[in-house]
Amino acid sequence: MAALGWLTPRRRSATARSVLAGEAAAEAARKSSQELAELAERAQATADETPSEPEFPVVGDDLAAAFFDLDNTVMQGAALFHFGRGLYKRKFFQRRELARFAWQQAWFRLAGVEDPEHMQDARDSALSIVKGHRVSELMSIGEEIYDEYMADRIWPGTRALAQAHLDAGQKVWLVTAAPVETATIIARRLGLTGALGTVAESVDGVYTGRLVGEPLHGPAKAEAVRALAAAEGLDLTRCAAYSDSHNDIPMLSLVGHPYAINPDAKLRKHAREREWRLRDYRTGRKAAKVGIPAAAGVGALAGGTAAAVALHRRRR
Repeated sequence: MAALGWLTPRRRSATARSVLAGEAAAEAARKSSQELAELAERAQATADETPSEPEFPVVGDDLAAAFFDLDNTVMQGAALFHFGRGLYKRKFFQRRELARFAWQQAWFRLAGVEDPEHMQDARDSALSIVKGHRVSELMSIGEEIYDEYMADRIWPGTRALAQAHLDAGQKVWLVTAAPVETATIIARRLGLTGALGTVAESVDGVYTGRLVGEPLHGPAKAEAVRALAAAEGLDLTRCAAYSDSHNDIPMLSLVGHPYAINPDAKLRKHAREREWRLRDYRTGRKAAKVGIPAAAGVGALAGGTAAAVALHRRRR
């Protein structure tokens, strides 16, 4: 009995401590639960106060369209250089010209920017190579070259962006300094609406080796987009444009939804300053989406306008 009397206070004391611990734990749990609920309520209130970004592209908005640069935006490298490789394979020119094309392509891939001298040299080379050939012949060869050198170089991320616009019921155009014939083939293969590109002069279906006006580059692209938008009845503030190059800032500034895709250093800096959207598919990295600026005007350039109007008339 003495032993039992000695144990009883300990047992009672342990039980009291257990009860106290249990009650304290229950109270802490209740309090933490209330705090978590309050935090959740505040988070929900903050989310409700933050305006959600509208769906983009907007389904059924027939006043909107999308304009995509080609080289290093839709396709890795330059379409003109890939086209040159295909022509060399078909013995349109000699090894020395191929080496020049290869060097220009390597520069473009490594530097990620358009060198004006390289681009001009490439255009002059291409014009001299196709001079005297029939347009229909080059179009047929272009189909083959697309399968050989271009199809596997389409950026999946950019392709998905273009498809989103198509799925929303909007028209999607390529806008490029590449020959319009090459751009049209690529646009058709990708299921896009059409293409704006540099027009090489032809007489009776044969290339003369000269351009109609100037290459569709820089400000000319903006004017081509402006003219096409007018002809199609589009609202540019509701349209989107995509490019990798600072040379296309005039085109990007023209629309309400500009995107910098795989941007060069100058365009990246410009886009960040203006809170444009950024996407970089070269490393699988997706940059943060930041804001939508208002559309801005760009000075006129007759060459781009003529190219857009001519293409629109052909489509009609």
